[in-house]
Amino acid sequence: MKIFVTLHKLIKPPSMSEQTTSGTILSQEAEHQADLAEVMELATEAGHILLENGAEISRVEDIMSRISSHYGIDSGNFFVLSNGIFTTGHTNKVSKAGGQASTYANVEFIPIRGIELSKVVAVNRLSYEIATDKTSLPEARIRLRAIRHAAPKPAWEQILGSGIGAAGFCAVFGGGWSECAAALVVGLLLYAFVIGISGRYLSKIVGGICNALLATLLCIISWRIGFGASLANIIIGAIMPLIPGVPFVNGVRDLANSDYLAGFTRLTDAMLGFFCIAVGVSLAFVFDGAIHGGMVTLSGMTVSGQTSSLLWQALAAGIGTAAFALLFGADREHYLPTGIIGAIGWVLYLILVRNAGATPVLATLAASTLVCILSRMAAIPFCSPAQVFLLCGIFPLVPGAGIFWFTYYLTDAQFDLASSSGWMAIKIAIAIVLGIILAMELPQKLFSHHSKTH
Repeated sequence: MKIFVTLHKLIKPPSMSEQTTSGTILSQEAEHQADLAEVMELATEAGHILLENGAEISRVEDIMSRISSHYGIDSGNFFVLSNGIFTTGHTNKVSKAGGQASTYANVEFIPIRGIELSKVVAVNRLSYEIATDKTSLPEARIRLRAIRHAAPKPAWEQILGSGIGAAGFCAVFGGGWSECAAALVVGLLLYAFVIGISGRYLSKIVGGICNALLATLLCIISWRIGFGASLANIIIGAIMPLIPGVPFVNGVRDLANSDYLAGFTRLTDAMLGFFCIAVGVSLAFVFDGAIHGGMVTLSGMTVSGQTSSLLWQALAAGIGTAAFALLFGADREHYLPTGIIGAIGWVLYLILVRNAGATPVLATLAASTLVCILSRMAAIPFCSPAQVFLLCGIFPLVPGAGIFWFTYYLTDAQFDLASSSGWMAIKIAIAIVLGIILAMELPQKLFSHHSKTH
């Protein structure tokens, strides 16, 4: 009899209360797993937006960790490359799910594309709102979707930014009024081609070569019809919108943050951009030489007295830098501060070279350090990453003229001059790298009480 009672107890179906308790536990497990997946998907989407719009690796990892940890998910489970994000996560405290841990894993490929600094700023600000409980999880998902699908700058604004930037930097590198006007027209036509044809139908390498080829041919045509006296200054200004300053600066910052794989990847991407510009410029000179029976003879860099004063140089650098902020999709509130930072950095460079007898390399080191420091200072009142100001403010110091002269002398078989011009461009690039690294090593408490704001 006892055996039958025991068997009855063993096979007895659970009571209604027991079924309810079990169902509650299972539903809590499912709810908790859904919450975990939703949080990790939110963090991954934020990282995706940041990475595809030009944010540096450390910022992507920091913001993803900030979002996930705020909602109770262990941080430090994000491995970010220049074109991919590996995400894993589990909960810190599992009050639900019967004490059983829940995990999440995801791999997402993110191709290297254009840049929209306004989206980087928007996601950065949203992450701080999340961390201070100002935005709920559903609201954050809605806002992230809105940021991701926000329309870029209108095509006419990008074309205008390219033209104004080309004219401004033409003056910075020695062009007079006529050369600036020619660079303006070429810059407008160039970016119309980039938006309408190159960016849509051509690969990155072929498109980069065609962009530089078209810009140089347009400059040569302009010069041959008498629109602009100095061909070199027109070309240098016109190709500045093509300079891969974003991957270059981000690569430097990634290396400074010990993200060596991502840093070298982005620097390789920047070197590829410089290579495409060199090939395009060289092909244009070869093509023109074939038509006119020989290479155009250029006697070296000339500086026009019309724009050489410190005031005009500051104004040109400020306008060119602000135009590039527009070109890179920054918010309108950032145009003026980026222009001021670029102008200050360039003026310091000129004062050191003209009045203090400093070499271009030493002056570039000092100016790039100052630009980075000013960018970190501007990040605080504007509640924006310093990268927004640094990416644009560093452009007057980028060795665009050195790249042009290296390409011209190499195409014209003047190998001694080509090597000296190329080596100078490399030294200036290294000076920029060192200046950024030195400025980024300064403790954040000197700029703000909030770490990771920069």
